[in-house]
Amino acid sequence: MSLMGLDVGTTACKAVAFDEQGQILATAYREYPLHNPDVGLYELEPQLVWGYLRDCIREVNACLSHTPVKVVGISSQGEALIPIGRDGRVLANSPVSSDRRGLDQARWLGDILGEGYLRQITGQPLHPMYSVVKLLWWRQHRVDIFKRAWKFLCYGDYVAWKLGMDPAIDYTMAARTMLFDVRSLNWSQEILSAIDLDADRLARVVPSGTVLGEMSAKIASKLSFQPGVKVVAGGHDQPCGALGAGVLHAGQVMYAIGTTEAVACVLPQPIQGNKAERYPCYPHVVSGMYITLIGSQTGGRLLRWYRDELGSAESTLAREAKMNVYEVITSQVSDKPSRLLVLPHFAGSSSYYNDPESKGAILGLTFDTTRADLVKAILEGITYEQALSIQQLRQAGVEITLVRAIGGGSRSDLWLQMKADILSSPIEALFVSEAASMGAAMLGGWGIGIYHSLPEAVAQTISVRKIFLPDKEKSDFYEQRLRVYERIYPALQKLNLEI
Repeated sequence: MSLMGLDVGTTACKAVAFDEQGQILATAYREYPLHNPDVGLYELEPQLVWGYLRDCIREVNACLSHTPVKVVGISSQGEALIPIGRDGRVLANSPVSSDRRGLDQARWLGDILGEGYLRQITGQPLHPMYSVVKLLWWRQHRVDIFKRAWKFLCYGDYVAWKLGMDPAIDYTMAARTMLFDVRSLNWSQEILSAIDLDADRLARVVPSGTVLGEMSAKIASKLSFQPGVKVVAGGHDQPCGALGAGVLHAGQVMYAIGTTEAVACVLPQPIQGNKAERYPCYPHVVSGMYITLIGSQTGGRLLRWYRDELGSAESTLAREAKMNVYEVITSQVSDKPSRLLVLPHFAGSSSYYNDPESKGAILGLTFDTTRADLVKAILEGITYEQALSIQQLRQAGVEITLVRAIGGGSRSDLWLQMKADILSSPIEALFVSEAASMGAAMLGGWGIGIYHSLPEAVAQTISVRKIFLPDKEKSDFYEQRLRVYERIYPALQKLNLEI
């Protein structure tokens, strides 16, 4: 018997089968293109995403003849929205989190309801990333799509629907739409009324770990499952990743290093105070707990930009040596701090400034600058951005006693050591880097009774690979550099608006 966790990300998807002890039995991964039809617009083609995910599922199932999957849990990116017609057809590509088309609609929503009131209801600071803003953009600019849409689905509920379930969304994913009331744990009637939207055009809301149903024999056969597979509501990829990293209790932190970067702090109740207002705070997949999320749209995606635009030599070397291109890119990096500073606002700022219109910058360039300097500065800049938020949350009273890294970047010892030095905090790396898939699989196992509780699931499955301790000399240097980095955005803010 095995448990399958599906993870539907912004630039790639994966299917992973685990045994009950958390050992990976089989895994499959596919990248897909992020369309850029115009400046600031970033979209996924939902049918293409499903096609790649379907291939991953079949590939994994082909390896499991003696350990068939009994349950599927789903982890997915937040915010991206898919309009579905009554005939089941996708009506438009889905704008992803970093899509900036909804700036005017976000301002309008803030004007009619108030930014403070919106955060009080939804737990989210106003930002154009959220699903409601994308929906409002369609209503204004593509009335045909808005009127024809039977349902507006996020990727977690879309995948569950493609697996034959009635559209259902868990609390954590619903919270990322900015249409969900984190107090009543249901769609917000105040917001729905304000934008004139019926709740039946959204998926029904359920807790994470809810059994949505059993896959039909027809669908199971098409995906190479054996009969009797259950589908369980998972969650937003960051809370799922936190669960998959064993981050369940207050004071524990998950640091997700992937296409985007996120730091998820676990809390026993929603965070309050002015310093916390710019940070989302919404339910964890663990019942009764909350997640405060530090998000940045410019994580590993910035390395991907470097690969595509500047890294042709490294890409060629990787192909010839049959190596991972990112291993080749980072292998050139010195363990010494870079002479450059990169402001990684290539898709707006992170939660610290919450400015979707900010732009990136590279400072300190000279004729002595090398590609290795730039790569190191990219890695540092992404981490500086998160370090500012972590400092602010600590000042707001958030306790941080444990940091665990997950995601593709957690395989890089070089990057984890650098992050430990910049954060001046120990960081634990796990044997399983695909924690979001693991968390989704845990929720599936808990949902059908394989685990009696989520703490039991964590105790059975999670183990630490290595602990990275900060180097005091480097931490002291990085603390000084962080104070310089902190001044870059205020210095460039007005100028960037003119570019």
